[in-house]
Amino acid sequence: MEKELRVRLSSIQPLKKDFFSRAQTRLDRLTKPLGSLGQLEEMAKRYVAIVEEVNPRIQQKFIYTFAGDHGVVAEGVSAYPKEVTPQMVYNFLRKGAAINVLAGHVGAKVVVVDIGVDHEFEPLEGLIIRKVARGTGNLARGPAMSRIQALQAISVGLEMADQARAQKADLVGTGDMGIGNTTPSSAILASMAGLPVSLVTHRGTGIDDATLMRKIQIIEEAIETNKPDPQDPLDVLAKVGGFEIAGIAGLIIGCAAHRIPVVVDGFISTAAAMIAVALNNRIKEYLFASHQSVEVGHQFMWEYIGQKPILNLSMRLGEGTGAALAMFIIEAAVKILNEMATFTEAGVSEIKG
Repeated sequence: MEKELRVRLSSIQPLKKDFFSRAQTRLDRLTKPLGSLGQLEEMAKRYVAIVEEVNPRIQQKFIYTFAGDHGVVAEGVSAYPKEVTPQMVYNFLRKGAAINVLAGHVGAKVVVVDIGVDHEFEPLEGLIIRKVARGTGNLARGPAMSRIQALQAISVGLEMADQARAQKADLVGTGDMGIGNTTPSSAILASMAGLPVSLVTHRGTGIDDATLMRKIQIIEEAIETNKPDPQDPLDVLAKVGGFEIAGIAGLIIGCAAHRIPVVVDGFISTAAAMIAVALNNRIKEYLFASHQSVEVGHQFMWEYIGQKPILNLSMRLGEGTGAALAMFIIEAAVKILNEMATFTEAGVSEIKG
């Protein structure tokens, strides 16, 4: 499995400057002052460079929401019991969650992946069952998973990327569900970026002050117990990560290999993006940072990756909700490129110079 991962990683190529230039030429001919649409123009150029198509169309959009449970919940780090994870999976499948509403609004299909929920689901429409195990181990007492399990979970994400390519996806969003998963996400960030746990750990589902202090203590103990190696992203992922985080990392890697642009959601998804980018720095060019979460560590994640969030709406839900909203903006940027008239077409005088 590690060999397959290395092959995928090695296939990811840097974006070609020629496509940026060609998109810039088109943008500069449109009926507007040069650069007046700001980040929209930057998004359009990068989308063109990723897909290597000067006049791209965004038609097929998918959001993959990976679900998994976490043994560390036994340490009292979350406001909700782990039973909420399978309950929310059923809610996704009934189309009753926020991600269903927002994905429907932007025309994206939600695909739910059981990669490690502590519950046996019957086959259901919209659910892909690829369970690595029924939840991770308690990272405060030992590794969250073995290296083999981490690679298995990444392989699930690679499979989903292959599926997205087969379905001619033009844009893919990431999403997560897993009670307790801000704890491993903070542990990944602290380990990878070398930051104090207290600086990057926040309230997740809305824990009180005492629980927050407990959560910080548990993450510190996890890092001390497991000693994750920041020079080995797979070691960090296995020791203090989560199955859904690994799956999202695999999805990101696979989509980059297939030249499918990826919209990264919130705190948990961005922890996965950190792992992917650490494995191959070129991957950051294929990512769109959907939003800035109110989780205090999220800004440090985006700084580590080197991307600027599109939105800041004080969100902290996950599921893929931020990715769905950002898809709307990215699609608008591409439509500007394709549908706006040039000065010549509109019969409008250009700036003198």
